[in-house]
Formats: sequence, structure tokens, C-alpha cells
Amino acid sequence: MDIDQSTYALAIDTIKTLAMDAVQKANSGHPGTPMGLSQIGFELFAGAMRHDPRDPQWIGRDRFVLSCGHASMLLYAMLHLTGYGLTLDDIEHFRQWGSKTPGHPEHGHTAGVETTTGPLGQGIGNAVGLALGQRMLEARFGSPFSDARVWCIASDGDVMEASSIAGHLGLANLVVFYDDNHITIEGETDLAFSEDVGARYEAYGWHVQRIDGHNPKEIRAAIARAKMNKDAPSFVVCRTHIAQGAPTKHDTAGAHGEPLGEAEIVATKKLMGWDPNVKFFVPDAVKAFFAARGEELARDHAAWDEKYRAWRGGNGALAKQLDAFLAKELPKDLFEQLLAAVPQKDDATRNTSNAIQQAVAKLVPQLVGGSADLAPSTKTLIKDGGAISRGKYAGRNMHFGIREHGMGAVCNGLALTGGFVPYGATFLIFSDYMRPAVRLAALMEQQCIWIYTHDSVFLGEDGPTHQPVEQLWALRLIPNLAVVRPADGLEVAAAWTIALKRTKGPTAFALTRQKVPNLARDDAFDAKSMLRGAYVVQDAKGGKPDLVIVATGSELHLAVGAKEKLEKEGRRVRVVSVLSFGELAKQGDDYVHAVLPHDVPTVSIEAGRTGPWLSIIGLSGLAIGIDRFGASAPDKVIAEKLGFTVDQVVDRIRAWSK
Repeated sequence: MDIDQSTYALAIDTIKTLAMDAVQKANSGHPGTPMGLSQIGFELFAGAMRHDPRDPQWIGRDRFVLSCGHASMLLYAMLHLTGYGLTLDDIEHFRQWGSKTPGHPEHGHTAGVETTTGPLGQGIGNAVGLALGQRMLEARFGSPFSDARVWCIASDGDVMEASSIAGHLGLANLVVFYDDNHITIEGETDLAFSEDVGARYEAYGWHVQRIDGHNPKEIRAAIARAKMNKDAPSFVVCRTHIAQGAPTKHDTAGAHGEPLGEAEIVATKKLMGWDPNVKFFVPDAVKAFFAARGEELARDHAAWDEKYRAWRGGNGALAKQLDAFLAKELPKDLFEQLLAAVPQKDDATRNTSNAIQQAVAKLVPQLVGGSADLAPSTKTLIKDGGAISRGKYAGRNMHFGIREHGMGAVCNGLALTGGFVPYGATFLIFSDYMRPAVRLAALMEQQCIWIYTHDSVFLGEDGPTHQPVEQLWALRLIPNLAVVRPADGLEVAAAWTIALKRTKGPTAFALTRQKVPNLARDDAFDAKSMLRGAYVVQDAKGGKPDLVIVATGSELHLAVGAKEKLEKEGRRVRVVSVLSFGELAKQGDDYVHAVLPHDVPTVSIEAGRTGPWLSIIGLSGLAIGIDRFGASAPDKVIAEKLGFTVDQVVDRIRAWSK
């Protein structure tokens, strides 16, 4: 990258003015951080990164993650200047309805945005997952992925637990630039933060450098050293100044999250030697530089393609495997094969899931993942899958340690890499720790599988701190997240099938610790009906039902038991299982009303909060659940004390029916 000092200064000022003008016009946003990071952003996009704006999905590209997503105008400015199709009109409509420049970068919405960022800590975790994914692709398919790097800019709120994973695994293809600007929204960072972040990352096992983030020579030297480092991820502590160049907002908290103001922008442009009355302006010299750089990047891409074609020619079988891997190909009879793998015994659904997971692992090589130090309890290890460790990335079992938050973010990064179907496992109660990652997976339409076990108060003696009562509905309220709570072995097979076929969103399993029975279905039962989210398990005898009992998971056997008792009293009872509300919602009103007729009194049974059930069963329905915290006791004692035995359910229904 050759650039004269005059054009360089113009380019840096262009980035700053675009950020100032866009935030000011929107009257919303963060101008100071993009200004402070302008030199680093330039050095990455104009020099260090291997990318091609003409082909944003090129599999051989480096990845860039702006973990501090509030600084989105830095990324948008670079995407515009380097030719990713983002226009000046898009920049002018920053943070407006339907714009390609939303407040925080959104994956799939704007070309060149690799991942959705904003919730602090998620982006850097995604970057770790992307770096790990590249190493895992290299371990499986070789040289096409050997030189790819992940570049990340992070801020104070981002430096979190996923970084420890990266250091432990020695992900030398990851480079993070830490924006050490000493400013937060409330004031200077030393109000609440005084640690040596670089020393912390050295303790994590990273290669740490400290530079002036506004000095192009130091930035380039740091990049060169990071590329030479082969043993550890690189962390570059960049001392920067928020709103650099603004005469009165320089190094102020006010420049963090609000517009600079027209007067400050005029004064800043005058100091730059720019016409203060011209907005959203890109000088011709800057346009020419980036156009020339675009041609260089295209030639680099063409050279890579030539090597890639040669690799494919000499590795025909492996190339076919790569194509199938990236396409996430599934066997056409996947569901049938998983049904055949269902153990024919009563067991906890976490155990049944593990048995079926082994069949999935053989059929779907893309499946990789692990748990937050809970694999013996979540039952999620892939047998003979091998462990992922430093320098050994061909395995399929990831040991995330006690890091739910980092686990979720890394899984999202693996999914964003392409091809992989990652899973992360923990107890359902700890889904709260990783909720930002779960939400972002849904927002980005990424295929991740969250395996949550110990799904109710019936986990027993660990008590109310570990017994989820609100988590099921908290997860169900996340758009585009399929929450699947299977009742027995057949439904576990259906759960895995739903998850593997949901390529445009994540799926969460809720699995039991306690043993549950394999249930009898009607003779007319069609196993594929389970894939529709809800189905009739046992229908009323002798005509239209006068009562519907709908249940999920481990409470379904209570509904079946209650039906048997009530039918002896002359009631016509239908039992319905709701495996997944999200999948049911896709079926349309006709199917929903056929399974859950709105003109029949309905009872719901689920060991969790009852309020949301009223939208399903009607305000006059009976919701049997738990609207309190649990207790420490064996599961059978808890069931009796909280009203979850067949006899107690029948008594509640009788009293309600009078």
C-alpha cells in the first residue's frame, strides 16, 4: 500500500467528517470513537486485510469484526470508501428507517458486515469463534484456509471471557485492536476501571503490543509483528483520543454517544482545512486511492483463486467434502434415521438426546460444540470426536470452561464462519448468562443449537437457585428462536431434526435431568406431525373432545395420566403435545385450530410460569404451572408439594370444571 502523506491525511479526515456529518444529521449516534479509530480503520481496510469488495462472501477473505458496534460509522465509512456498494446516500441516511446504515452493524443487512455487534463483549467473542472456525476448516480441508486472519477492534466493554478461550487455544490468526481511549459514557474510565488490560491479556496467553493508535508507522509495525506471530493471538493496545481533532470535544465523554454539534463540526473542518459548509464529501484524491487499492485487492483475489483451483484439481475428493460441508448437506432420510436411533427405554431426555446426538454426529460432520464445563451433566460429548485444543483443531468437542457468555459468542462465530453447525450446552437456568449471544444468533439468522438440560424444578436438590421457572418463556419470547421441549425419545428425535433443518435461526433444547416415560400414541399417529410443533398424542374416544389437555416436555405424561382417569368419569379428552411454539406458529390457523380447537375448554400443564399460557388456552382456560420459585428436595417430593402428580392434576381439573 503506497500513499503519500497528503492523500493519507485527506483519507483520515474523510473518515472523520463522514462520521461527524452522519451522526449530526441523524441527531443520534457516536462520532468520537470513529474519529479516534480512523487511522486504525484505514490501515486495516486499505492495507492489512485480505478482502475484495467486489466479492464480499469470498471464502478466502480475512474477516473484520467491529466489536464496539456503537462506532458503526467507522465501518460504514470504510465500506463506502473501499467499494462495498454503500453509497453516500446510505451514509446520509445513517440510523434511519430501511437504511443500510443502522445504528449498529447488522449481519446480512449490509455487505461487508461480518457479524451483528452492539451488545458489548459479543463481537470479540464472535471474532474468537471466527478465528477458531478458520483453524478448524484448515485442519479439515487444508491450504485454502491456511492464511486467513480475523481482525477485530474492541473497546473497554468488550474485553471478556472469550478472550481467555482464544489465548488457551493459541489462535494466532486473530488480531484485536483495543481502543484504549480512556473515555466511557459517564466520563473517564478511571471512574470505575483501573486495571492494566494489556497485562490481563498477557496473562491470557496473548501476544501484547502497545502503540500510539494515531501513528501510522506504529500501526503498520504492529500489524507486521502480529502477522509474524505464529503462537498466540495478538492484542494491540492502541492509545487513542476520542473525537481526535475536534477542538473542544477531544477526549470528552460528550463525544462518545451524542452528536458533536454544528459549531464543533464547523470548527473541526476549519482546522482540517476543509470547507465547513460542505457535508458528506469525499475528495477526488481519496476516491482515486481507494479505486487503485480495489484493483490491487482484486488481483490478490484472482491469485488466490488460481491457487484454489489448483488445490481442487489435486484434491478432488476433499473438494467435494468441502462443498458438502459448506452447503450443510443432510441425508434425505435424516428424520427416519434418528427415529431408528431412539433408545427403547424410559430415560431422562438429556440421556436420550446424547444417544441421538451420536447418530447425528455420524450423519452430519458439520456438528461441533461442547458445554460450559458441564458435559458429564448435559451429556453432550461426541464419542470419538476428539477434543479441540492448542494446535489441534480437527476435533469436534470444544471444552468452553465455565464461560456461558463466551461459549454463546464463540458458537455464533463458528456459525458465521460457514459450514459448521455449532452447539453449546449448559443448564437451562444458566441460559440467562448467555442470553445476549442467543438473541444475536436469532437476529443474525445463524444456525446454532443451544442444549439446555435440568429444565425444571424437577432437577431436585440443587434448589431454587438452579431450578428454572421463567426461562422457558423468556427464551420463547426471542423472535426466530425455536425452543423445543421434548417429552420422550420420539420427540427428542424430532427436536434434533427441527434443529438441523432450521438453517436460518437457532434452536434451543430444554431437556430433563429426571427419567421420563416413553409415551403411547394413537394408532393414527404420524411421526412427522411432531415436526409441525404440536400434534395430537391421544385423541378423545367417542367423538369430539369436551376437554383438551396441552402439555410440554416432562409434564406430558401427567396429561396422559389425567386423560385416563377423566375418561373413566365419562369425559372425552384430547392430549396435545406442544414440542415447539415457534414451529407451530408456521403451520397456519387451520392446523393450529385443528389441533387446539378454540371452542373446547383447555388445560395447560408445564412446570413454569403460567401467564403466557393464557394466550394459548384463553383467559377462561386452566393453566397448571409454577408461579413461585422452587425448593430444595428430591424431584418426587417437589412434584407432590407443587401439585404435579396425576391425582393432583385431575383434582384441579375437576374443581375448575364445576
